[in-house]
Amino acid sequence: MEIQYSLFGFMDRIIGQLKENGRLRTSETYRSTLNSFRRFRQNRDIDLRRLDGHVVEAYEAWLRNRGLVPNSCSFYLRILRATYNRAVELQHIRNRRPFRHVYTGVDRTVKRALPLNTLRRIRALDLSRRPKMEYARDMFMLSFYLRGMSFVDMAFLRKSDLRRGKIEYRRRKTGQKLSVAWTMEMQQIIEKYPPNSSAYLLPIIRREDYNEIYAYRNAGYMINYNLKRIASLAGISVPLTLYVARHSWASIARASGIPLSVISEGMGHESEATTRIYLANLDTAVVDRANARILRMI
Repeated sequence: MEIQYSLFGFMDRIIGQLKENGRLRTSETYRSTLNSFRRFRQNRDIDLRRLDGHVVEAYEAWLRNRGLVPNSCSFYLRILRATYNRAVELQHIRNRRPFRHVYTGVDRTVKRALPLNTLRRIRALDLSRRPKMEYARDMFMLSFYLRGMSFVDMAFLRKSDLRRGKIEYRRRKTGQKLSVAWTMEMQQIIEKYPPNSSAYLLPIIRREDYNEIYAYRNAGYMINYNLKRIASLAGISVPLTLYVARHSWASIARASGIPLSVISEGMGHESEATTRIYLANLDTAVVDRANARILRMI
């Protein structure tokens, strides 16, 4: 196989370019897809010119047989399709449309936002005898307090980002600069934990002489594991993860009458269309209550 047609090599080059351009999160999605496809191929590379519908459909079946839900399968297939399309654009290969018979859409997921009273119940839990669960709850609430800040942005906040009563940082996903007022609720959480000896603000990445990406990912896995334990303890049916805090902030803000443009700005979305996706599953009870108020006015 000629080196310029190596799928593995081509994806590695794309990943390197993404890192050089500061698009670390996107590079991670490509790396995750490459690792998955490598496992499917049992580490046997494939010529880009031989990536046809049969191979792609076999990969989709392999993903499903491993228990992945349609959205997760679609995630990997979309990244692989983007790689293939890049090769076509660079005129490395002719487009044989190998993805036309696999699913690359996004299904509406179950509602992941929590109502305000459930958030209050989580905050009020006495977890003092369960320090790992207490830490998970605190990071979850801190994400909510920080306007639904993503966990990767929380993990890499530096002490120098907090100045004059504000957190000023750039989203790792988009590079967008955001500013968030530092509040008493945030400070109370920070003060519960020993000062971080590293340059990072929050007690997530605690050492700089360690693999920082591994430390952040490991912390995220442990927090999400303990959030599921908290959900069971509190009788919460929604699968509780760090991402629920972000959805909940958007949903509660919208239900409180905050304009979509303000919510979009607060979450650091590049467009209001992205924010609408977050709010697509807004509890219909909110709309029903609004309608009841209107009917009472007649």
